[in-house]
Amino acid sequence: MTEIPKLGLGTWQNSNPEECREAVKTALNMGYEHIDTAQAYDNEEDVGEGLEAADVDRQDFFLASKVWINNLSAENVKSSTEESLDKLGVDSVDLMYIHWPSGNYQAEETLGAFKNLVEEGKIDNIGISNFEPEQVDEAMEIAGEHIIANQVEMHPLLQQEELLEKCQDNDMYLVAYSPLARGKVMEVPEIQEIAEKHGVSEAQVSLAWIMQHDNVVAIPKASSEDHIEDNWNARDLELDQEDIEK
Repeated sequence: MTEIPKLGLGTWQNSNPEECREAVKTALNMGYEHIDTAQAYDNEEDVGEGLEAADVDRQDFFLASKVWINNLSAENVKSSTEESLDKLGVDSVDLMYIHWPSGNYQAEETLGAFKNLVEEGKIDNIGISNFEPEQVDEAMEIAGEHIIANQVEMHPLLQQEELLEKCQDNDMYLVAYSPLARGKVMEVPEIQEIAEKHGVSEAQVSLAWIMQHDNVVAIPKASSEDHIEDNWNARDLELDQEDIEK
């Protein structure tokens, strides 16, 4: 299975063009090897300019985007993906997700179009996003050999045990978006206690907890250099069993 770096930069709600470009550039130059965007974020062009500005070669980072629900017919999967590649300034992406199994999503037709994109070399792997366990099963029956990830919200306040087990059983990654619960993890007394114990931020505790799970990847959104660096340092935090239980 294709390896997805355990920590990436999410760009959801990073809609300020200059801020988005700078965040992507800063993250890649700092050592991040995974950038996540989507058609619905309306920032693929800004992400692409950030990629271009960074001192990192294309083969040295993992790039993912998502096809929005209005583009999930076979014809629009192809045309909108080509448009995404053009905006990002790349020939292919490492991973293209079905953003939600809704709108124009028809499992056979949509996944068939995604498989065609793999065969054409425009995407390396297929991702699904916001899929419930039974929808994961259906998708795996159709295109399991190409599907490597299900991207869902996951953090200590939404632990996704059932979906995590489903992903692990299928040798897939669970890619955790909103891994800081939109800031709510900073307010949890247990997380505050663990952060104080280790001398780190609450954000690092949440990210470390996520990354200590097998087959789980975190993609926190950050725009300032300080937050990008703070999240990056979560890779060095190892929680002990007492922390995990708490």
